[in-house]
Amino acid sequence: MRSSSSPFFLSFNSGPGMVLKAFFPTCCASADSGLLVGRWVPEQSSAVVLAVVHFPFIPVQVKELLAQVQQASQVGVAVLGTWCHRRQEPEESLGHFLEGLGTLFSHEPWLQLCRERGSKSWNCKATRRQGPTPLAPACEDQVMLIFYDQRKVLLSRLHPPAALPERQAGDATASAGGLAAVFDTVARSEVLFQSDRFDEGPVRLTHWQSEGVEASILVELAKRAAGPVCLLLACLLSLVSAASACRVFRPWPLSFIWSKLSTCEQLRHRLDQLTLVVSAHRAEGPAQLMRKANTLVSVLLDMALGLLLLSWLHRKDRFAHLAEALVPVADRVAEELQHLLQWLMGAPAGLKMNRALDQVLGRFFLYHIHLWISYIHLMSPFIEHILWHLGLSACLGLTVALSILSDIISLLTFHIYCFYVYGARLYCLKIHGLSSLWRLFRGKKWNVLRQRVDSCSYDLDQLFIGTLLFTILIFLLPTTALYYLVFTLLRLLVVTVQGLVHLLVDLINSLPLYSLGLRLCRPYRLAAGVKFRVLEHEAGRPLRLLMQINPLPFSHVVRTYRLPSCGCHPKHSWGSLCRKLFFGELIYPWRQRGDKQD
Repeated sequence: MRSSSSPFFLSFNSGPGMVLKAFFPTCCASADSGLLVGRWVPEQSSAVVLAVVHFPFIPVQVKELLAQVQQASQVGVAVLGTWCHRRQEPEESLGHFLEGLGTLFSHEPWLQLCRERGSKSWNCKATRRQGPTPLAPACEDQVMLIFYDQRKVLLSRLHPPAALPERQAGDATASAGGLAAVFDTVARSEVLFQSDRFDEGPVRLTHWQSEGVEASILVELAKRAAGPVCLLLACLLSLVSAASACRVFRPWPLSFIWSKLSTCEQLRHRLDQLTLVVSAHRAEGPAQLMRKANTLVSVLLDMALGLLLLSWLHRKDRFAHLAEALVPVADRVAEELQHLLQWLMGAPAGLKMNRALDQVLGRFFLYHIHLWISYIHLMSPFIEHILWHLGLSACLGLTVALSILSDIISLLTFHIYCFYVYGARLYCLKIHGLSSLWRLFRGKKWNVLRQRVDSCSYDLDQLFIGTLLFTILIFLLPTTALYYLVFTLLRLLVVTVQGLVHLLVDLINSLPLYSLGLRLCRPYRLAAGVKFRVLEHEAGRPLRLLMQINPLPFSHVVRTYRLPSCGCHPKHSWGSLCRKLFFGELIYPWRQRGDKQD
């Protein structure tokens, strides 16, 4: 058997008649003789068969059933033709009877599908009247029979071409419009599949659920219990949101601090996730439903990982071990910083520094280290209790625990951040002073109102004072630049560690786990297209193909269903980062209100 992807949805002529495409469900291949019920797609010259109506039946009742299905699904369902499965029926009488049904159910073209008894051969033809009267001569069209798995097509979602990978060399894809018509017809006709052969209705049908409608008692109980539970959770979340938005709990210092803490941002993001999951509004489409499912699975997995972390920390009293190791680590970091400052206060790497400024800056930073060590030793008796209470927050999720870890790193390295700020501000002040004085030598000045450099004439006193200041700044710049370089490297090291933690948090928040699970376990649920396998291609016989679903690649699943993350951390390009480092601009660990992302 050959398998290929071919443009079968392009309309073309071959010989005297048109080639029609009949999509036939594989579950109806062994059904008893009857009527073919489905939808005719004139744009693609395609007939999508949905079910087979069996004998005996009353034509009026069949028409009433089709009218109900059309009203419920907004799909033009009609009788497309007849289906003959020659097993035990007398062929002559059955053939004449099926031909006479075309006068009761008028449809152009009229399909006639027949499966021979005791063989795998099929006969397919489509007739249409060449005139408006019933006595007008009929012409016969060629039929291409395409089998499809009705259950997989119903449960799958065909993605638009924008979400699909690029075409590979030598492969041709089917028309997106034709595929969408087939998938949309089967998906919207789900009301037709709610009856099985055990129903006592006047019309018996064969489709993918003919042997019994698929159902689960656990799923039905979960659906019934989900309504009150979601309503209760929605009320609780609305109360929490109202309390967090109350101005009584948000005075100026606290609101500023909460906006800069990673833990508060993650808790706010978790509140938005829970609000989306327990929302009483129905999903408007498959995309929103998939987003809800991905969010629910992400929250559940995050909380499960958080509980595992909490149980690991409580086992063997690991909180006490962490508290005992925290103070020596902080002392060791402070001691290494003291050695670094003493090295800078001498002759680092043989460089000749300005001794007066070097001593002032070194003693200033050593005093801050002394204050920091005193603060750590003052808090050492309470560190174990603080860690124990903070560890309880892991029950809210692993991402909350990682956000707390990021904030703890920020607090433990606050002295390094202060050193970086002092050095950056001093370096930035000298850079701006030197640039202004350089414009003074060239007879230029910065026009604040027009935001440009204009020409300006200076007198002799201004040039003399400018020369003195420029000389002082240029000789003090190496000492300031060295301190700024050292503390900037330390700050970048801390930011890198925090960036890795934030990257892990964003990965857990944004990874579409439910979609990836569907792609792994049921790849047909996420369809990127179809491929066709040739079943029969003989002279004098209709071409028979099997339509198979091509699953969406994993990379495109992640790209299509990726969840939004917190988005509170800055994302600088390399050019912007280097420019800020060169001019001494501060690199904040949070996103500024006026920042423009490159």
